[in-house]
Amino acid sequence: MSQKNADPNRQRDHQANERTFLAWLRTALALIGFGFAIARFGLFTRQIHYVLTNQLPIVHPLFNSENFGMGLAIAGVLTMLLATWRFNQVFQQIERQDYQPKRFLMWFMTGLVLALGAFSIPLIFWQGEQPATVKPNSPK
Repeated sequence: MSQKNADPNRQRDHQANERTFLAWLRTALALIGFGFAIARFGLFTRQIHYVLTNQLPIVHPLFNSENFGMGLAIAGVLTMLLATWRFNQVFQQIERQDYQPKRFLMWFMTGLVLALGAFSIPLIFWQGEQPATVKPNSPK
């Protein structure tokens, strides 16, 4: 067995890298799951609104729960890609014994999740202006 393979610190470093990668994947799955839940919750609230008021709610064409949910899901997929790239980068640095920690990705992900979270709060509660009375199946 070579000296490089016998180093217990190297093994711990690789295991820590793998745990970090798995944490990134959990974050990505959470973003995708929240995106799906928010998109479906928006549809549910519109259906409940129609059942209770017999009025179709006005939905903003850009700022709505479906688009926001899709954005979260896309952010989750991009997080998975970023996690894989970072895992491989750290793996190679461990092998070369020149690991360089980088804080940019942590700040970037923190900002992204904070921004998406802050945007989700008003989006969930905003209903927009309601029409007087709209009956979709009534003759004109």
